Amino acid sequence: MKIVTIIGARPQFIKAATVSRVIETLRTETPSGKVGIEEVLVHTGQHYDAAMSKVFFTELAIPEPHYNLGIGGGLHGEMTGRQLEAIEKVLLDEQPDWVLVYGDTNSTLAGALAAVKLHIPVAHVEAGLRSFNRRMPEEINRVLTDHASDLLFAPTKNAVYNLKTEGISSDEHVKLVGDVMYDAALFYADKAERQSQILEQLGLTPKAYSLITIHRAENTDNEDHLSAIVDALIALSDELPVVLPLHPRTNKQLEQLGLLDKVHNALRVIEPIGYLDMVMLEKQA
Repeated sequence: MKIVTIIGARPQFIKAATVSRVIETLRTETPSGKVGIEEVLVHTGQHYDAAMSKVFFTELAIPEPHYNLGIGGGLHGEMTGRQLEAIEKVLLDEQPDWVLVYGDTNSTLAGALAAVKLHIPVAHVEAGLRSFNRRMPEEINRVLTDHASDLLFAPTKNAVYNLKTEGISSDEHVKLVGDVMYDAALFYADKAERQSQILEQLGLTPKAYSLITIHRAENTDNEDHLSAIVDALIALSDELPVVLPLHPRTNKQLEQLGLLDKVHNALRVIEPIGYLDMVMLEKQA
């Protein structure tokens, strides 16, 4: 059996590391090579710079992708369309038995659409999650992907219920499997303890700082929201050091609004970090 796995954003790297590790254990060494499930990894390039992508492959011991499509940036429609076109070509070359997609990014939807149009069955990890906010691009991606998929791996009972209310209720197609991100946190926690030096590098005392991330479009792309968040964090920093791994989009918005210097002066702003360092910062915040 051959599976083509589509990934493109950092959360998907973490999820894929968990599942791909199990897929590899199902392969058997023979005199003519390994047999069993063959996985072909396709990276769309949605998160395309080293800080946002490559470090995750290194830390999580994910094999280098067989294909790196290099499609990042641009408007949602443009990105999704270019990814769909490129993934379709990969699928025609590889002729897989299944396409495996994760989560709710543009890469997820592009992979699912490319597969179903070629009559290749799709498996969706994290099926059934809903925010019930159709203004979110991710909500559209996850709903459409679920309705295009043949096998839906739901992380929670609520996710199964959401699928049922949308008419997807077959036990043959919907499987309650649990949360692969939780699997990843359990698996990598000890490694983070052993390897991460982030607290020492930043001079932080465990349980004596707050950790903040700001990257949702509802916050970064709304001047009033972002300004209010900055004011609140600056007020908080009077009581507790605030560590902010700064997402590139947030950095750009803060600069455009004239808030970047204000943030740097009050908060502990750092570059985007890898998964193990983030796990350690979360654990000790």
